[in-house]
Amino acid sequence: MTDISKLIFDRVVDVHDFPKAGIIFKDLTPLFADGAAFRKIIDAIVREAGDGFDMVVGIEARGFVIAAAVAYAAGVGVIPIRKAGKLPRVAHSTSYALEYGEATLEIGEDALQPGQRVLVVDDVLATGGTAAATLDLVERAGGQVVGFTVLLELAFLSGRQRLSGRPVHALLTV
Repeated sequence: MTDISKLIFDRVVDVHDFPKAGIIFKDLTPLFADGAAFRKIIDAIVREAGDGFDMVVGIEARGFVIAAAVAYAAGVGVIPIRKAGKLPRVAHSTSYALEYGEATLEIGEDALQPGQRVLVVDDVLATGGTAAATLDLVERAGGQVVGFTVLLELAFLSGRQRLSGRPVHALLTV
């Protein structure tokens, strides 16, 4: 286990039966609250991605925290992927199934410039439904996905398989 992986592992709290019975929610709030640890994970993401991206996209809601910090550290912009109905202007949208229901995500229709290199970030990769929908939205909006980075990958849910052929990087896989 790398130092970064251990840093995350030591700060994840399992919350049983959230958001519904049978689900074990991986709470990364303790990691976000630890300034020194948070800085190390953001620096690791930026280091791994290099200068190969022009924009960072963060997935609602915890992906926003990571995306804003990565964008700031890299000196690039940040774009949110929002739940349906939260964006004030015309948006691309997609609906998809997730492990405990259905959801719709949106990105502003003019959020990205054609060919803009995009690093997508989120906290957890589980079944891959949210990630796949997001990557498709980024491409529909004109972006070129150059990477998808998560803090934690739950390998037993096989989400990476839904992203076959995509560049996926997890700082910790369990």
